[in-house]
Amino acid sequence: MTAAEGFAPAKINLTLHITGQRDDGMHLLDSLVMFADVGDHLTVALSDTPRLSVTGPMARGVPEDESNLVLRAAQLMGVSADITLDKQLPHAAGVGGGSSDAAATLRVLSRLIDTPIPDDVTPLGADVPICLGNGAARMQGIGEKIVAAHDLPCLHAVLINPGVPMRTFDVFAALVQKNNTPMPGEVPANLGAIEFIDWLRGMRNDLEYPAIAMAPAISQVLGALSVTAGCRLARMTGSGSSCFGLYTGEETARAAEGRLKEENPGWWITATRLNAHP
Repeated sequence: MTAAEGFAPAKINLTLHITGQRDDGMHLLDSLVMFADVGDHLTVALSDTPRLSVTGPMARGVPEDESNLVLRAAQLMGVSADITLDKQLPHAAGVGGGSSDAAATLRVLSRLIDTPIPDDVTPLGADVPICLGNGAARMQGIGEKIVAAHDLPCLHAVLINPGVPMRTFDVFAALVQKNNTPMPGEVPANLGAIEFIDWLRGMRNDLEYPAIAMAPAISQVLGALSVTAGCRLARMTGSGSSCFGLYTGEETARAAEGRLKEENPGWWITATRLNAHP
């Protein structure tokens, strides 16, 4: 049976403002998202029996049963598939790995069986719709309100995960102040990278403080990023524990990656580009 390949990029929440909580417990947010040029890789083939094999340096701890969103994505498409997931992104790390994997699976299967992706993919999780778009976007509501963010610059970044898994539910539960201010009405377009990063400095990730209280290693990561040459902004992404540093250019990001790897051999560290194809 013919197999097809897919790419599941890391999802980076450059901002994450928590603006309220609904009666059903779901949190309202206002977040600007970009995707990296690093991520997981999938090989998908139709089969009589569903099967998932997880390989790669970050495979440990990733479930291979139907609790994995990859197999649930195949079920949503109404097919049985044999899937190999080459896991390059850390698990439960705030970089949208599971959601991006599910979105990539939907895209690959849509091509294989020449069938549109269902309109409603929210049964797979609130982040899957934005991961399907695979481009810079502003996400509001509980994640269902998505507006593409055009004319934003490519950003050079270093991503770090200290190896501390975080449960999104637990981090949200630890957030005391639920009704925080949203981002400004418009995301500025047509700025250079440095000017755009300076604008981002005025934004927030409201989950950063509760996550640090649960995992102090996040504070260490942010500190390590902040002191590298050329870092203009260090912030946690998503619900943690991954963090990003934004740099003045590719050379400074690569230099920071090398230094950080030497000083912190136990951390997952990679230089990357965000919004590489705006």
